[in-house]
Amino acid sequence: MATIDGKTEPGATPPRQRRRRGRGKLVAGLLVVVAAAGGGLIAVNSAGLLDGGAGPTQSASALPPVTAQVTKQTLNDTRDADGELGYGPVTTAVSRQPGTITWLPDSGATITRGKSLFRVDNKPVMLLYGDVPAYRDLKIGVEGKDVENLERNLSKLGYDGFTVDDEFTYDTYEAVKEWQEDRGLDETGVVELGRVVFAPGKVRVESLDSEKGSPAQPGQKILTYTGTSKVITVQLEAEDQRMAKKGAKVKVTLPDGKSVNGKVTEVATVIVPGDGQSEPETRVEALVSIGNAKSAKELDKASVDVTFTASQRKNVLTVPVAALVALQEGGYGLEVIEGGKSRYIGVETGLFAGGRVQVSGGGLTEGMTVGMPK
Repeated sequence: MATIDGKTEPGATPPRQRRRRGRGKLVAGLLVVVAAAGGGLIAVNSAGLLDGGAGPTQSASALPPVTAQVTKQTLNDTRDADGELGYGPVTTAVSRQPGTITWLPDSGATITRGKSLFRVDNKPVMLLYGDVPAYRDLKIGVEGKDVENLERNLSKLGYDGFTVDDEFTYDTYEAVKEWQEDRGLDETGVVELGRVVFAPGKVRVESLDSEKGSPAQPGQKILTYTGTSKVITVQLEAEDQRMAKKGAKVKVTLPDGKSVNGKVTEVATVIVPGDGQSEPETRVEALVSIGNAKSAKELDKASVDVTFTASQRKNVLTVPVAALVALQEGGYGLEVIEGGKSRYIGVETGLFAGGRVQVSGGGLTEGMTVGMPK
């Protein structure tokens, strides 16, 4: 309503009030707070306001109070996690035969192919290399991966006259008898269950769970062992599984502050028991190899920091995530500040990392100033 000579004219609206209400409608139509990509965004009705449109630009009085620069940089999607430096997973060796334990290695000892892991009734239980556990007697007529493991080890130990394959033949039988004679065993040509332990490679004795002279029963724990190379065990949240891929390169920071390169060698899903009333959690466990890093040789068990990089974009234009505006018709834009005025341009987004986002689009250049919506 408007006023004439101090009186209100029905149906009329004062010009000042009309402008105020009109401006309120414009703001309501342009700016709506939403949440996206981990940062507060502004939804913009960009019809007529995007670069190249006929709409007006904002004046200096309406410019955002905070701005940022469009920068060119390498963007890394990284996660830092706590790791435990050691020798990797611990495996338990058990007796598969009854008797008396007559020999045990020292804790920390390294056992290689063909050597005794322990002795029962003065007969050796030997370490062989393989990726399938021993689970049955190996004899003529048996076929399988465990047979191939046995034959490959016999060949590496210098025995011949047979073909390394997955079939236990008479030629294999003859080689086994020769091997048994050399190790002081009965020459039966049969490798009975419990005579060998298959492991991926040479092992390091972690701890002893029995004593020399004590009785052994099938299933009884004798000792534990690990691999011999220093590895780091890291547990990640299940949602961070993309960070840990087999073969991926990582950066490891040791307790003395030195950094070494590492590589993910194994990835597995594990269940971590809950404490008290809490539910068990699903985690991603990664093993990280650091090779023969000199600075880690003197360390046994130590806490380290591991930096995983899921993806990288080199020399790309980036802005803070908070600079993005969500366009009501879809997609994202930026409010570009030039000459005391602003305009909106549409952009394509790429990698989000470290609070910044990769952006590209026509007219977007390094060094531009963009607004940071409230």
